[in-house]
Amino acid sequence: MAAQTKNPFTWVEIYVEDMKRAKAFYESVLKVTLTDMEMPEEFGQMVSFPWAEGKENISGALVKMDSMKPGSGGTLVYFTCEDCAVEESRVKAAGGEVLQPKMSLGEHGFCSIVLDTEGNTIGLHSRA
Repeated sequence: MAAQTKNPFTWVEIYVEDMKRAKAFYESVLKVTLTDMEMPEEFGQMVSFPWAEGKENISGALVKMDSMKPGSGGTLVYFTCEDCAVEESRVKAAGGEVLQPKMSLGEHGFCSIVLDTEGNTIGLHSRA
């Protein structure tokens, strides 16, 4: 089997209990605007992170569904930052908790691990 050179990631969903609270947390910490997505009512609520149509990038959404619950210990999503210490510094004021302050990953940059308002563990990654 030939090695795949294309990034296979396309979409990430972060499950939430309180959409308004979760949206405010991510917009505050990451300084981005999340966009409401039209969904059939039975699928719940979804707001998407920014992405560039037609470009090689991935995006994702906050999702509120009765059948899917948030929590720590499953998938860990990392958000790209210029300096993850900046976003980390906004976490507590936004209602989250810093689990691992900015640490070196050697040649791979730096990361911080935080807990969002919904109990999800997320990562912040930067080269500096």
